[in-house]
Amino acid sequence: MPEPMSEHAGLDALESAAVAAQVVFDGTPLTIEAVAALARRSATPALSDAPAFRARITRGMAFLDRLLQEDGRVYGVTTGYGDSCETTVPVARAYELPVHLYTFHGCGMGRLLDAGETRAVLAARLASLCQGYSAVSPALLEQLAAFLAHDVLPCIPAEGSVGASGDLTPLSYVAAALCGEREVVHQGRRQPAAEALAAIGREPLRLRPKEALAIMNGTAVMTGLACLAWQRAASLAGLAATLTAAAVAAVDGNPYHYDAALFDAKPHPGQQRAARRIRMLLGDSRAPRHASRLQDRYSLRCAPHVIGVLEDALDWSRRWIETELNSANDNPLVEPDEERVLHGGHFYGGHIAFAMDALKTAVASVADLMDRQLATLVDTRYNNGLPANLSGATGADAALNHGLKAVQIGVSAWTAEALKHTMPATAFSRSTECHNQDKVSMGTIASRDCLRVLELAEQVAAAMLIAVRQGLALRLRTGYALPQPLRPLVDRLQEAIPLIVQDRALEPELRRLVAQVRAAQW
Repeated sequence: MPEPMSEHAGLDALESAAVAAQVVFDGTPLTIEAVAALARRSATPALSDAPAFRARITRGMAFLDRLLQEDGRVYGVTTGYGDSCETTVPVARAYELPVHLYTFHGCGMGRLLDAGETRAVLAARLASLCQGYSAVSPALLEQLAAFLAHDVLPCIPAEGSVGASGDLTPLSYVAAALCGEREVVHQGRRQPAAEALAAIGREPLRLRPKEALAIMNGTAVMTGLACLAWQRAASLAGLAATLTAAAVAAVDGNPYHYDAALFDAKPHPGQQRAARRIRMLLGDSRAPRHASRLQDRYSLRCAPHVIGVLEDALDWSRRWIETELNSANDNPLVEPDEERVLHGGHFYGGHIAFAMDALKTAVASVADLMDRQLATLVDTRYNNGLPANLSGATGADAALNHGLKAVQIGVSAWTAEALKHTMPATAFSRSTECHNQDKVSMGTIASRDCLRVLELAEQVAAAMLIAVRQGLALRLRTGYALPQPLRPLVDRLQEAIPLIVQDRALEPELRRLVAQVRAAQW
């Protein structure tokens, strides 16, 4: 391919190698790519043993211990939780309180997070706790790191968080598993957490005062999912531009719609990137070329403008996601150097919520773009002489075969569902927990919605791979002069997808292509 999938989608060779080797948790910033690498197990985690890092963690823990000895009043340590913050808990029973917190939050519902999502959640929580503001013990950090290293994955139900006070209910399954309770998946088998701990040679953790709160009262679920969503969206943006170039060639469209001078006149950076990719695949945009229309339809001509919105959203949303990832986002914070307890609301997931609502809308719009491109490719009124439904059948068989007719219907359904999910989750804040949590972010719902929209958009992209493979092959039959930069893509399409001559059930091919799209292999 002439240029990388997207300026967002890849790392340079040195950074990629560094991420692939090891991700060190020491309170210094992690990238989205690092979390994604841990999620797919292409990187290994390591908890830093640097003396300065360990000393900071220990200072926060020791300060909290002194407060307890002095009968200091600390939310969630010597008080109840949430609206129960006026309830005093005797210091002598402070060690019992964390168990109650993860126990009564064991009410999650819905599907379980998959393995990659769960690893991303563990990584996000460990990154936050390593900032050194949570007054947790080194033993807790070591247990979390061991879960990541040995792939011990708590069974986390996806539903039950309003995104403030953090991801309490889903993260209760992490806290409980660290203590040997509830279930995990380890070595491909769902089993009791205590059994998996024994298998990796570790004892169940006994949480210290505030440690359940430190694990649960934060944004790790929405943020971990957001990291994965961002990477998939970046990959999709690059693929959508590639598919656009292929679709333009298949309908014998106009390459001059992507001229650099056009996009210098309206210089949104993401729009310029999308146009450049299309232009590089189609060749010289100034070369004279016969086309049946002076201007192609919007789904082709305006593709950089649609994809560019997603590209530019990726730029600013990366900053927001990585800021959240590398923040102390529980409550209260314990400042170990000034020895202050800071009561606040950093568990509020508003930035992730808004980023995910915006990203899912931009992704759905790209899905809609690809849907319209596919509709153009299969329709003889608009495809400039290609067969109906891109059927490859000829002669007596032509009347029997229907090509991509049903695939186009499926794409329409997937696109409609993606667009339906763009209703902003942030708009549905509602008062809960005795009106203590009276304004909430809905960030975790937004992240889950974004992943669902991506799943549907990736299905549309898989169908488009089949459509452009078919359309280009049929166009080449007419003597079309293929732009040379497109040749590697055409060769790969021909190798990966057999030409559809006689009707065949395409589900297996679609599923295979979806998996490849999701893995950024196109």
